[in-house]
Amino acid sequence: MSKIGTRKNASGGLTMADLAQLAGVSKITVSRALGDSLLVNPETRERIQALAREHGYKLNISARNLRLRRSHTVAVIVEMKPSTDRTMFDPYPLLLLGGISQELTAAGYSVLLTTRQGANAAAVQAADGLILLGQGARQDAVRRFDKLSLPMVVWGAHSGNDVHVVVGSDNRLGGALVARHFIALGRRRPVFIGNPSHPEIFERLNGFVDALAVHGIKPLLMRRDEFTLDSGMDAVRSLHARKVGFDAIFACNDLLAMGAIRATLELGRAVPADVSVVGYDDMPLGASFLPPLSSVQQDWQEGGMLLARKVLALIEGEPATSECLPVNLIVRST
Repeated sequence: MSKIGTRKNASGGLTMADLAQLAGVSKITVSRALGDSLLVNPETRERIQALAREHGYKLNISARNLRLRRSHTVAVIVEMKPSTDRTMFDPYPLLLLGGISQELTAAGYSVLLTTRQGANAAAVQAADGLILLGQGARQDAVRRFDKLSLPMVVWGAHSGNDVHVVVGSDNRLGGALVARHFIALGRRRPVFIGNPSHPEIFERLNGFVDALAVHGIKPLLMRRDEFTLDSGMDAVRSLHARKVGFDAIFACNDLLAMGAIRATLELGRAVPADVSVVGYDDMPLGASFLPPLSSVQQDWQEGGMLLARKVLALIEGEPATSECLPVNLIVRST
């Protein structure tokens, strides 16, 4: 074993610098390893922890945080308005939050969860980093929270003008998959329900429109600001009242799709015999809906884990890049 100096901590034992020298690593690696951070590989983590036990070293969490001037907290802001129809129990954002919490907790960080309304709290502004779930209409949420001047990672859609790290799914591909599905079924009068002011939905619509255009088909856009079951029902009733013919509906989320199905059935048309319907998000409620809903599936948990890893990298001054996850079309009975 290599010799070390005689520096002592307040309790008379080794300092973190001594332990780092013994292990042949940096002090931040020692700090992470003793906090069971997954940012340190298992072999190194176990070796450092064994050395700490051997020399009776214990990490003083409060002193570490004060020294680093960190709260070891990441604020997670959910850019949505919860309602009785669209709750925080849905896969978005619940599964994303699960992946985020798993990674941050393993790295020794606490998660501060809030919505847009609570983002001005002192605890949020004192956080080491920020994860924003949702860009907001016309990216207004991104601009608002950028003013906090914290390392920030955003869940949403990518663009060439991104100034922040963005993690999201391939929304354009999702829209294209739905269009190809409708074409294969022989549908010629499709409708899109949603609000393309949101970047993710704009990409879904563009993928849908471009794939249909190859076959000379132009969809009708039914703009709806609320992503709820009632809003989906209202969209279909409006089409019926205007005597607009349609044989397929692509809704930008599953609740809109389920509302569209309910209204279509109430109006005496069959799903999918008369009208094919596809949603987005593949929430469990859609799979148990009657008829079971076809939907575009996103990997929420992996997305949450990536968001956490990237914000931790930014906090440490390390590079992080945007990432786009694949999507799948789950075909059921609609």
